[in-house]
Amino acid sequence: MTELIRNFSIIAHIDHGKSTLADRLLELTGTVDPRKMSAQVMDSMELEKERGITIKAKAVRMRYKAQDGREYVLNLIDTPGHVDFSYEVSRALAACEGALLVVDATQGVEAQTLANAELAQGLGLKLIPVINKIDLPASDADGTEMQVLETLKILEDPLRVSAKDGQGVDAVLETIVRRIPPPAGSEGRPLAALVFDSIYDPYRGVVLYVRVVDGSMEKGRRIRFFSKDMVLTIEEVGHLVPRRSPCKRLAAGDVGYLVCGIKDIHQVRVGDTLMEIGRELQKPLPGYREAKCVVFAGVFPVNPADYGVLKGSLEKLNLEDSSFTYQVETSQALGFGFRLGFLGLLHMDIVKERLEREFGQNLIVTSPNVVFRVRTKKSKDWAVLDNPAKFPHYGDIEQIEEPFVNVTIVMPVRFQEPVINLLKDRRGEHRAVEYLSGERMIVRFEVPLSEIVLDFYDKLKSVSKGYASFDYHTSGHRASNLVKLEILIHGEPVDALSQIVHKEKSYYMGKALCEKLKELIPRQMFEVAIQAVVHGKAIARETIPAARKDVLAKCYGGDITRKRKLLEKQKEGKKRAKLLGSVEIPQEAFLAVLKISK
Repeated sequence: MTELIRNFSIIAHIDHGKSTLADRLLELTGTVDPRKMSAQVMDSMELEKERGITIKAKAVRMRYKAQDGREYVLNLIDTPGHVDFSYEVSRALAACEGALLVVDATQGVEAQTLANAELAQGLGLKLIPVINKIDLPASDADGTEMQVLETLKILEDPLRVSAKDGQGVDAVLETIVRRIPPPAGSEGRPLAALVFDSIYDPYRGVVLYVRVVDGSMEKGRRIRFFSKDMVLTIEEVGHLVPRRSPCKRLAAGDVGYLVCGIKDIHQVRVGDTLMEIGRELQKPLPGYREAKCVVFAGVFPVNPADYGVLKGSLEKLNLEDSSFTYQVETSQALGFGFRLGFLGLLHMDIVKERLEREFGQNLIVTSPNVVFRVRTKKSKDWAVLDNPAKFPHYGDIEQIEEPFVNVTIVMPVRFQEPVINLLKDRRGEHRAVEYLSGERMIVRFEVPLSEIVLDFYDKLKSVSKGYASFDYHTSGHRASNLVKLEILIHGEPVDALSQIVHKEKSYYMGKALCEKLKELIPRQMFEVAIQAVVHGKAIARETIPAARKDVLAKCYGGDITRKRKLLEKQKEGKKRAKLLGSVEIPQEAFLAVLKISK
């Protein structure tokens, strides 16, 4: 009976207590045995527990006996809180009828709170605001409630809870039953199921997490994806409680999993629609779009002999996390490696850390860059530029475009000036300012993605003393005056140090890079020139002087010509070494590029 089902999600800014509230709901409904209960029970990954963040969407089925005497099925789809995983949030919300919007009483409405609320409202979900952490001495529940009402335009009274000690959580369950509508689907219609996530099981293959909108699913039924002509036979269906528990069928309104013998996770498009053979749908369910990588970086093993091990590690990790892409890349300085594409900088950091921890890899990661578009004079079609090595000759370029993002920053009013100055330094264009109250404000800017992808978040936290929060979403490509900044060491270009930068910033970036490399590259027996080159012209230079051997140490007294002869011989040797010599660049030099601000 769909009238006894409630499908909901929990959305919040990162670190506002979303996973802790999910723990309390699981405890109160008796879904998890108290002996097996642990903090962040929905976050199964070690990194998730350690950092206190949710990285992958999870689902769990709970049973709750309400005050009206009826037993309800509550399907909770947990979502990530970080901006990098906003597509996972949108997929999870598409599978629900309502959402709990958790707001920290000590922090108030933050940027991601605003973004998630707007996303949920756009999908027509019933929002229930929940003010969390009311037990803390610094909490301001009244002020936070005013922000929720004024900023998010939610008229219902927010619930006040402390997810840590369970205060007020009973009321959350009753409110879910009362306010969130039941699913509107019908079992008699043709099958329509939304795939909102997938995982790889080494024994069963790909396990699909689905929300059945219409129809039903059971073992032996033949189905296929809307976007792919691939016929599948259902081997098993079941509920998530939170472990996989097989059942006979999943009916309209249910959330669960299915196994259908898929061995390659890349054959699955998360967000796609499943339908029955012979009763095909005319159009898919809403909520699907292709997840696009926005940040790219080169990943190389420190020891070139470990290339094969790195390849195997990437293949295994990609089975669990299919949202990053990888392809073979060769560098003159670093040898064989891979070019990886990520959903954002946090996603890049997580993939790198998982490779190092779970697979024992020792890696060099090059400076991350975004996806540019370029059109040359020879070809009028736009070409994708995700690697500085692909940058065409400057004389052949007709137009080059870079991605821009709409940035939303929520902060105290007193930090307005330093934050706006930071945005202007990053080539940001002002769009809007909105005051939440006498103390807090929202600033909206349009900024090139390349300017925020490296160290913007750290700088923002620094100038705002940690009080500002930000969220962004892409707004398309725009023409920019971009150039390729090359680094030449001893006359040889080092491809791993090349970057695509705005022409106005190329001199400062080139100068900073040359100075840093001069500190890090050891002295040779000959003079080494470090040059920053744009359009074939050197715009900055540093010189590492030659390490000089004291050839006169054993030359006692005698005619001055003896000493001159030895010095001339040394000079000739240095000239010869300069012609033949090659410079070995230490690993720290590649890591230093990441620390140089744009």
